[in-house]
Amino acid sequence: MSSMPVPTQKVAARSRRGLIVSIGLGVVVLAAIALDTTVVKIGSDADVRQQVFSADEFGRREFPRIQAFVDGKAADAATLGPAVLADKNAAAKQYGTESSTGAIVPVKLTGVVGEGKSGVYDLTVAGVPTDIRVRVQTGPAINGTDLRDVVGDIAFGSFKNQIEFQDAGSGINRAMKATVLETINTANLTGKTLEVVGAFRLVNPKNWLITPVRVTVK
Repeated sequence: MSSMPVPTQKVAARSRRGLIVSIGLGVVVLAAIALDTTVVKIGSDADVRQQVFSADEFGRREFPRIQAFVDGKAADAATLGPAVLADKNAAAKQYGTESSTGAIVPVKLTGVVGEGKSGVYDLTVAGVPTDIRVRVQTGPAINGTDLRDVVGDIAFGSFKNQIEFQDAGSGINRAMKATVLETINTANLTGKTLEVVGAFRLVNPKNWLITPVRVTVK
């Protein structure tokens, strides 16, 4: 017994309905994609944010304003020394920038270089109490985040994660080194007189480790 043929009109109707359903589903999918898609204009702030973070680029961009900030805020070491010994907290408020791990204090001085190790030199500075040990780091490694933190507006929330935030400090240090220390023979400074402008973290008032933003060998 042969099967009854399906009328051509019914087949065509089912095909049209299937096509309409497929088109409808496609429109829904495209609409969902469009809602979840952000158009980013090349060169816009959004475009910059989507680029891979470069610590060195960040450091080169930020160091000039950090240098200018420290230049403008630096207290003379002979004034700062007695102040931090008398009242560390008051001196931090008056001269420094608050941070979660001790205020960052800009300072300027002229000192005679003593012994050094791994690029960190002791300085004898006129007018600074002998209770205070003053040192300056000259590399090859520049450690710490004092330059990143001294301006007070480079915050963790501006970065993707803690690694980027830490790398930002390293990028600034490298930019400083390339700008300030590249032309100085930092391996042979003992006995020389230095003019230094820089910043240090005020944790122990009797121990200053300065990260420079300017160094002049006299």
